[in-house]
Amino acid sequence: MHRKIFHIDLDAFFCSVEENLDPTLRGKPFAVGGRPDQRGVVASCSYAARMYGVHSAMAMSRALILCPKLIIISNRHGNYGKISKQVMNYFKTLTPLVEQVSIDEAFLDLSDIPEDGKNLARTIQKHISDQFNLPCSIGVASNKLVAKIATDTGKASNRSEKPPNAILVVPTGKEADFLAPLPTKALWGIGPKTSEHLAELGIHTIGDISHWSDIERRKFFGKFGDDLVKRSLGIDESSVHTSHTVKSISNESTFSRDINDVQTLYETMHTLSESVGRRLRKKNLVGKTVKLKLRWQNFTTLSRQVTLSIPTNDDNEIYHSVKSLFSVTWQKGKPVRLLGVGVSQLSKPPGQLNLWSTESQKDSKLLTAVDELKEKYGKNTIVRGSELLYTRSEKQKPV
Repeated sequence: MHRKIFHIDLDAFFCSVEENLDPTLRGKPFAVGGRPDQRGVVASCSYAARMYGVHSAMAMSRALILCPKLIIISNRHGNYGKISKQVMNYFKTLTPLVEQVSIDEAFLDLSDIPEDGKNLARTIQKHISDQFNLPCSIGVASNKLVAKIATDTGKASNRSEKPPNAILVVPTGKEADFLAPLPTKALWGIGPKTSEHLAELGIHTIGDISHWSDIERRKFFGKFGDDLVKRSLGIDESSVHTSHTVKSISNESTFSRDINDVQTLYETMHTLSESVGRRLRKKNLVGKTVKLKLRWQNFTTLSRQVTLSIPTNDDNEIYHSVKSLFSVTWQKGKPVRLLGVGVSQLSKPPGQLNLWSTESQKDSKLLTAVDELKEKYGKNTIVRGSELLYTRSEKQKPV
């Protein structure tokens, strides 16, 4: 069975949402983003604005020069996120294999649905239009690489003052033929500088890359050249990932009343550090950067972090790190509304390098055993002796 991968892109998503909120914006040049007098940038712009050369990531001041009548709308992230979630939930009714790439973009593996790609794309596009009043463009192919390029190509060939609403299907076996005439910058992994370098070598299209000799590509690009040739032929074996790599683990606590008692604040940091450490160990991860989050009574929020020399998932190491950060950040007696503890720069723990366990490895095994006991019998079943300094319950016993 051939794979059937869809790449779906909500056309000018932020602007489409704004047009639904204010229909008078339809057909007008407008942009969503920051104010020009505050160094704002364009987050998204209507297709009418694009006809003037305005594009996302452009300085708003520059956009106003290109289009003096440009209407500027402030970001409303809450609305965008809510509607995006509704669309993504719709995708999940079609298949569990949904990989959300951004707020307005996703890959779907619909290989199990027998309907042909073109008709299925039309059905999905119509549903998104009918249910959410949003335009979208869809690329369909045997893999993610070609499906994404199909979407981009379809959108590029439908330039006007209206959303492209493009659908482009690349038949299985025709991937290389589809890619061949496209410019090299259309290929994943090729940015402006790489594209310029390739042009200097006489390589202007993706087809040119596929005909590159082994000697030349290895001379100029090494192993990366082999990857480029593979992609230029439309070969991509990556699957649609339904989960994302964890980048950080954190916990925070908002107090029911503002707290200025240092003992209570220490206890809270200790509990949060323990929770973060336990979650790290459960995922078999360690982290190198420890972060403290602190919110004052007036909602001003501060973040402080420290990078450790050796990654850890040890509760005490995390706690002592955030306690040190707290001691140089907190103003004695000043009420605190929220405390948070986090760990980032995550990685897998290093393997054992010799026959004898190090102290760190022994501690890790002990902590894991304690985690298992707490999970089975309750969090107050067992505590370190040192924890009694931060615990008021007389029922708890030290190890």
